[in-house]
Amino acid sequence: MNGQIENARTNNADASGLKSAEFSRILLIKLSGLGDVVHTLPVLVKLRARYPAARIDWLITPENAEIVHCHPALSNVVLFARRDFSKRGRRWRALLAFLDLLKQIRRAKYDLVIDLHGQARSAFFALVSGAPARIGFDRPVKNISGHGWRGARERSWIAYTHRIPIPTLDVHAIDRYLWVGPLLGLDNNPPDLTIHLSSQTARNVQRLLEEHGVPASKALAVLAPGTIWETKHWTIEGFAAVARHFLDEGFAVALAGTKRDEARCRQIAAAAPGARDLSGKTTPAELAALIERSEICVTNDSGAMHVAASLGKPMVSVFGPTNPVRIGPYRRPESVVRLDLPCSPCNYRRLSQCPFDHACMKQLTSAMVVERVRKLLGAPKSDAELL
Repeated sequence: MNGQIENARTNNADASGLKSAEFSRILLIKLSGLGDVVHTLPVLVKLRARYPAARIDWLITPENAEIVHCHPALSNVVLFARRDFSKRGRRWRALLAFLDLLKQIRRAKYDLVIDLHGQARSAFFALVSGAPARIGFDRPVKNISGHGWRGARERSWIAYTHRIPIPTLDVHAIDRYLWVGPLLGLDNNPPDLTIHLSSQTARNVQRLLEEHGVPASKALAVLAPGTIWETKHWTIEGFAAVARHFLDEGFAVALAGTKRDEARCRQIAAAAPGARDLSGKTTPAELAALIERSEICVTNDSGAMHVAASLGKPMVSVFGPTNPVRIGPYRRPESVVRLDLPCSPCNYRRLSQCPFDHACMKQLTSAMVVERVRKLLGAPKSDAELL
């Protein structure tokens, strides 16, 4: 492995040879983050177009694997059960599974690894593979603050034989991932973000809706009020007001999210009687099927937002601390609602970091979101709104 690291120091010296190489065993690494996984789909599609006969595997966490495992461009998913290490009583088993995973990656004899995760653990997997070509992002751009992602992290770039240059930070994550294209001679066709779901997943969601009193014929609005950063959360009162608007308009309303979002969804459901709380009841793939079933989706900056954008659904996303140019719904600026404040975007993750009492979210009203919803759905204004 030391020799591989030493060889990586000569990265990009033979980059021209990558375009002509015919790789046959490819490993794509994007471990987690529902939105990040969705952003990686166009790379998968272009890899399959460039290497139609290749084995193309994806190293990913089990909770996100359902989003990609039915994709026709993918050969196999390779599972990294990272969360098992944090489960009491399962750490020894997790360690043994991890060692088996390393052996599995090594035995596969990949000749190309593309690490779009860009952290120490993903770079470690790239090195363990023994692949002669290992591609990842270059080291972070220096002297830039408040931009969020700036390049490969945790010195992961040391593991790569070829590094993806970073000409600018003012680009969407999907387009940034596609910067790997010139290195490999991938096509310039528009990005294909299609999520392929099993028919069973769609049936599971319809059954869940029917169990909560939502028939297949009922128009559905999905509200996804969760997100990981506490600063990205729009207010509970705002989501509840939007939910009441949809209910008044005759929609069924489903509140979606993970178990982490259950407390927020319960509060919203209590403030919007009639809304169905489905938080903690869907897998990521079932969340996608739920959004696919809907007429419109309202979200924070979250994985659910990127799923809705990928599925081409009408959607409204509330932004505050993050930059929609870089991580918003792809090529959907009309779907973003945000306040034009001098402090936004700040990329602060914790409310304790914000010196302005979370103004970017607290001052953004439900009326602004409802207005955007009406515009996207093409609904006429009510008589009261016209006065």
